[in-house]
Amino acid sequence: MNDRLGPIPFAHMSASQQVAAQAVIDGPRGALYGPFVPLIRSPELMAAAQRMGEYLRYRSAIGTRLTELAILVTARQWSQQVEWAIHEPIARDHGIGDGVIAAIAARRRPGDMAPDEALVHDFCVMLHQRQRVDDDTYAAALAMFGEHGVVDLMGINGYYTFLAMVMNAAQTEVPASAAVPLPE
Repeated sequence: MNDRLGPIPFAHMSASQQVAAQAVIDGPRGALYGPFVPLIRSPELMAAAQRMGEYLRYRSAIGTRLTELAILVTARQWSQQVEWAIHEPIARDHGIGDGVIAAIAARRRPGDMAPDEALVHDFCVMLHQRQRVDDDTYAAALAMFGEHGVVDLMGINGYYTFLAMVMNAAQTEVPASAAVPLPE
């Protein structure tokens, strides 16, 4: 599989691409990688996506551990190897257990989740597979995370779906990672 929209050397970028790329490089990510490689072709879109992603990834109302869990569920739903390669080690470092990660990779509901993890998992799977969330799951999420947290959880699912679509269509090259690739 060829990377359809691979890296552009900084010196070959347009002025607007350089400004957008530098904003990513100067931010918490520290480099232009993953979805930002194809997105640099549309600097204004990339800049908007980068700002949304910076909030959702680093400051969401549900916290980093649960954000990373939601990202893994989304990566699995979209069979997105780049997201998985980047976020599986981060999720592990933030306390998502090996059994939970393995079950998600295998498209099984993990049995050994903490209550907040189970709620996030089920909310995300339901949203991806049914395109809605049932009343009981929504009420439980609202009680646990409040409206701010529920909206951020929906945003995480939408944002990482957007990135998965971009990278799946662009066939973005998977970076080296300690993560075992997702099975087909």
